[in-house]
Amino acid sequence: MKLKIALLLLLFTGIGFTQQVLDKIVAVVDNEIILQSELDFQAGIFAAQRQIDVNTPGLKQQILNSMIDEKLMYAKAELDSIAVSEDEIDQRIDYQINSFVQQYGSVANIEKMYGMSIDRIKRELRDEVRKSLMSQRLQEKNFGKVEATQREVEEFFNTYKDSIGTIPEKVTLYHIFQNPKAGDKLKKKFREKAMAILDSLLAGKDFAELARKYSDDPGSAVQGGDLGFVKKGVFYPEFEEAAFKLNEGQISGVVESPVGFHIIQLLEKRGESIKTRHILIKIKADESSDLQTIDFLSEVRDSILKGKGTFKDFAKKYSEDKQTAPFGGELGTYYLSQLDKSLLDAIGKLKEGEISFPKRLEYAPGTYGYHIVWLKSKIPQHVASLTEDYPEIKKLADENKKQKEYQKWIKELKDKIYWEVRN
Repeated sequence: MKLKIALLLLLFTGIGFTQQVLDKIVAVVDNEIILQSELDFQAGIFAAQRQIDVNTPGLKQQILNSMIDEKLMYAKAELDSIAVSEDEIDQRIDYQINSFVQQYGSVANIEKMYGMSIDRIKRELRDEVRKSLMSQRLQEKNFGKVEATQREVEEFFNTYKDSIGTIPEKVTLYHIFQNPKAGDKLKKKFREKAMAILDSLLAGKDFAELARKYSDDPGSAVQGGDLGFVKKGVFYPEFEEAAFKLNEGQISGVVESPVGFHIIQLLEKRGESIKTRHILIKIKADESSDLQTIDFLSEVRDSILKGKGTFKDFAKKYSEDKQTAPFGGELGTYYLSQLDKSLLDAIGKLKEGEISFPKRLEYAPGTYGYHIVWLKSKIPQHVASLTEDYPEIKKLADENKKQKEYQKWIKELKDKIYWEVRN
């Protein structure tokens, strides 16, 4: 709908630049200003992402126009009293910091890059995150339900069919997924490890230090196990039941969930949200567990091929992918270019209607399972057709309509809200 630049990189434009004495104001929108340093930074990021020259004619003007649009939306959001909660801001900041940790390896690396503590970085981000969320909420309010009618889809296709060109090969996939199950002896081993860590905590050891050293949750371990503020429904029920019963500062016993054993500490409770940290000891399967899972999925495959039930029936009964199992294991329809290597490997030699043999599927670093994949249908590469490709064409028509509505709206805002570009 508008110029897309990675949110986190945008938010960091305010850090380290706003205090430059010689900085120049390049635009004013309502009560907000845009500095030359901010424009240069965003142009640099945009150019780097697309591997183009930052001095490409018109590039900085394009970026500046987008920044002005952002400020106009924020001004309008304030006028409309669009509100976002402190919890929403906290969650967005935590999400962005976690993304940066994944990219740069650790909080320490981020602090070194920006020359300030992580707490200060979060404080610096807060105002920009709030503005961004308000603008986003305003866009959802105005354009979230905008859709092209069937007639508009047909008109869009007739106008742009030459530009749409060839539709790549696409496939419709279903799967049945199983996690390898560790035996009781193996589970006991990992529970004992968690109990030993709990004993160390109760003896006075530092929680954050032990989380960084032992936790099998890479996303939170680097932050001392910190999971940020969340509401109910985000974590596993077993985790939440234990966490919401804790008093602030209290540490739980060893809590088992489908991913392993947790030790949880409640850091803060704010309304319906809690801030926790945890140490996770995963229950890691061994080779015999893998073989049992492969054998089970092979038996399921044989049963389907022998007509003892449909793929969808078996998926609903046995698949441990909670998102797709209720829908018979449906993964969706994808262009081949959209599939990751594991799915491409699974369906590489399949013909339409065939089921793969069990394949390993790694769905997070160090976390895996096995699945069988059903290639329900395959549509070869072809010239775009309104009949065969209606869902994809409708999405394009929806975006085209939203873009037109958005541009019209921005023009109206420019007539109502003060803005000025300064040369």
